[in-house]
Amino acid sequence: MRFGVWAAVHGNRGALQDPEEPYDASWERNKALVLEAEALGYDATLVAQHTMNPYDNSLDQLEAWSSAAALAAITKSIEIIAAIKPGLYHPVVLAKMASQIEIISKGRFAINLINAWNKAEFEQAGMPFPHHDDRYAYGREWIEIVKRLLAGERVNFHGRFFTIDDYVLRPSDPYRPRPRIYLGGESEPARALVADHGDTWFINGQPIDDIVPLIHDVARRPRNGAPVGFALSAFVIARETEAEAHAAYERLLGLATKDAPLRAADRPNVDPNVVMHQTMAKSPRVGTNGGTAAELVGSYDQVADRIFAFHRAGIELFMLQFQPFEAEMRRFAHEIIPRAKTRARRHAA
Repeated sequence: MRFGVWAAVHGNRGALQDPEEPYDASWERNKALVLEAEALGYDATLVAQHTMNPYDNSLDQLEAWSSAAALAAITKSIEIIAAIKPGLYHPVVLAKMASQIEIISKGRFAINLINAWNKAEFEQAGMPFPHHDDRYAYGREWIEIVKRLLAGERVNFHGRFFTIDDYVLRPSDPYRPRPRIYLGGESEPARALVADHGDTWFINGQPIDDIVPLIHDVARRPRNGAPVGFALSAFVIARETEAEAHAAYERLLGLATKDAPLRAADRPNVDPNVVMHQTMAKSPRVGTNGGTAAELVGSYDQVADRIFAFHRAGIELFMLQFQPFEAEMRRFAHEIIPRAKTRARRHAA
């Protein structure tokens, strides 16, 4: 059972206009947040990749890969997971960047491949934004090349999208065979890609009854190597009592309604074929990537019980969002992590 935090690369995760968390997507804030997360015992941080803010391009946006390299140099134990949209980087260039950050981190770096949903980020830069399934076909070739280069192979590849001749990267990874590869997305092409090339599948926050069949579907698929691991994104609101937690949830939900004009303006930029956005449209929630749909809202014991239930279903890593982030990250570390790990130890015994 591992716990991670989303870096605040585009500021607030739940509501942009919150007096308890003024908007801040700066490097200084993210550096302090990740260093504190590491000191609190969190196992990982996810640095999402956007070149411009996906909700309001007048707002600040941290760059993922330069930040991941910097975090690798100043941290000691936390896993640094950098998201990557294959359409933005040639696989040879990205693999070289990843191998260097892996060395800087001394074996703590990972890639999170996502095939993108924000058309504006590509089209406004004059870059193509192919159909959903074509992006996955491109991503499949891309990750195969990156994976082999990171493993130190000399690569020859002739596919639909890429031609690579006799390419090898040095130095090779001195810490392990290659960095870990996380894959997101819940469509059929995404699940097939995870089974073929992923180490861990990132699932967006959903109720446990919806998560269980997703895990079973990917776990049963043939693959070479170790079984797929599973990670869950979730927004947490935990308080001493259930009533206090739901009051905090209602507060954030109310604040989030102020962002509705931004969401409406952004809707034309969202690929309607992206399963994450189809799922998120089903009911109100706080947070991104499923947010509070994972139902980690309640008393300390209720949230710990639900985390343990997800863990028993197969979730190994919980990638968490909070608001106000730093204060709630501390609360979770002090109140929930010990409870959840105690439940896991008792079950194992």
